[in-house]
Amino acid sequence: MSEETIKLGEPRNFIEEIIEEELAPGGRCEGKKIHTRFPPEPNGYLHIGHAKAICIDFGIAEKYGGLCNLRMDDTNPEKEDVEYVEAIKEDIRWLGYDWGDRFYYASDYFEVMYEIAENLIKKGLAYVCELSPEEMRANRGDLTNPAVSPYRDRPIEESLDLFRRMRAGEFPDGSMTLRAKIDLASGNFNMRDPVLYRISHKPHHRQGNKWCIYPMYDFAHPIEDAIEGITHSLCSLEFEDHRPLYNWVRDNSGLECKPRQIEFARLNMTYTVMSKRKLRRLVEEGRVSGWDDPRMPTLCGLRRRGYTPAAIRNFIERVGVAKTNSTVELALLEHCLREDLNLNAERAMAVLRPVKLTITNYPEGKTEKFEVEINPNRPELGNREVSFSRTLWIEQDDFMEEPVKGYFRMFPGNEVRLKGAYIVKCTGCVKDENGNVVEVLAEYDPESRGGNASDGRKVKGTIHWVDTLTAVDAEVRLYSTLFTDPDPEADDKDFIECLNPNSLEVLTGCKVEERLAKAVFPESFQFMRQGYFCVDNRDSRPGNLVFNRAVSLKDSFKIK
Repeated sequence: MSEETIKLGEPRNFIEEIIEEELAPGGRCEGKKIHTRFPPEPNGYLHIGHAKAICIDFGIAEKYGGLCNLRMDDTNPEKEDVEYVEAIKEDIRWLGYDWGDRFYYASDYFEVMYEIAENLIKKGLAYVCELSPEEMRANRGDLTNPAVSPYRDRPIEESLDLFRRMRAGEFPDGSMTLRAKIDLASGNFNMRDPVLYRISHKPHHRQGNKWCIYPMYDFAHPIEDAIEGITHSLCSLEFEDHRPLYNWVRDNSGLECKPRQIEFARLNMTYTVMSKRKLRRLVEEGRVSGWDDPRMPTLCGLRRRGYTPAAIRNFIERVGVAKTNSTVELALLEHCLREDLNLNAERAMAVLRPVKLTITNYPEGKTEKFEVEINPNRPELGNREVSFSRTLWIEQDDFMEEPVKGYFRMFPGNEVRLKGAYIVKCTGCVKDENGNVVEVLAEYDPESRGGNASDGRKVKGTIHWVDTLTAVDAEVRLYSTLFTDPDPEADDKDFIECLNPNSLEVLTGCKVEERLAKAVFPESFQFMRQGYFCVDNRDSRPGNLVFNRAVSLKDSFKIK
């Protein structure tokens, strides 16, 4: 460990403190390279909670000049698919991490796991049990009564024979399991002779029908870590009670490497569901358009909505690494995105609910160009040109025939500044037969080019606009939280009943600057006074522009 890798005096989280103690002279890892792993199960798409684990696993390895493996924990064939494997790879690379040539599958080790299981039987540390799942639950005992298994003292030779026949496919699903022989009276129920193998005749996405018995996660994981030479197995706090079993398997596997499991608090966020099972239900029941629906907390959904890797990594860094669970405000994630896009996104004018503005004293047939900044925070980017003519599109709510108190935009007799162009004075409006305003009328001050009055008079209101001669049509999708309840996963709630019926509003016939016609994903823009928007990566194409609102301009999060 060198000062080039670790800056002296730099704040440490508790995992880093443990690692540095173990790297120190006499420590468990003295002279070793730190080696972590990220082990997702390929049965769904990664979400923002996984992003925390990714940043910790890859970040720790990166910080200490070590290695991080990517391993698909494909020990359950029921829901796994190659589609999820490729999506997981894409998400990790998008976040800015790479595993080099260290990409593995748990299923690569099935033969080794089986041999270890046989050795446990031979050593009297495992046995074949014929209790059904229901019977096993009924016999698991409680805090004052031990669990019971009538097969615990089955002869070694008999268990070995049955286990081999399980592998050969002689028995139906659920009829037998292989259990560890540990302690039926343990206060930690994970140690009450846990199941190591179960029968499943479902085909595996990589192994096909080669196997009909599959290892349980708690058995497979420490073996996978040991085979790969992992020094630190970092996982979420829900596995804390499983650590004694992790250590038991590790110590009885016969493998030389002895990884250490360390648990950290998982990411919980308001107005968000983090259960992959629940997210899958949303997809399968058609309550969202797919795993990449921009309302979903999946990384592909956040990416499609307009979130950036920098914003997510900054968010994870601010959340920190803790030992106890807590809930983070969704507003913090949005704040991190605004920070990033405010610095990097180009500005553009877009009218989402258009009404025509006619400047009656502007010469017919005349057009001109105005230069406005691409991004005021990035002067090196220069300016962009926007066209201007007699007729413009403005927002419907930028005109009010009878203004309310404090309204400083367009109403008869009032002056407003057209962003970067001229000052105009509203003279009235045109309505249709139903009384709806279809056209706003105004006169401009020719001496106010650039938006400033020549006589120094003050104009309170500034509105954005798009030239009708060059405007491009677009569809704009406005997103709100997917759930109305800040804690949709609370035990006393059905998360489906917490769904927000107004989480998506689709606006068609929106008008945007001409240059946006060539915009492509993942380009993001700040639509003035509207928010930050990203080109949709699924539905947008030339002639059919679609923008997703990534986040509004208003920031409700306060840095404490």
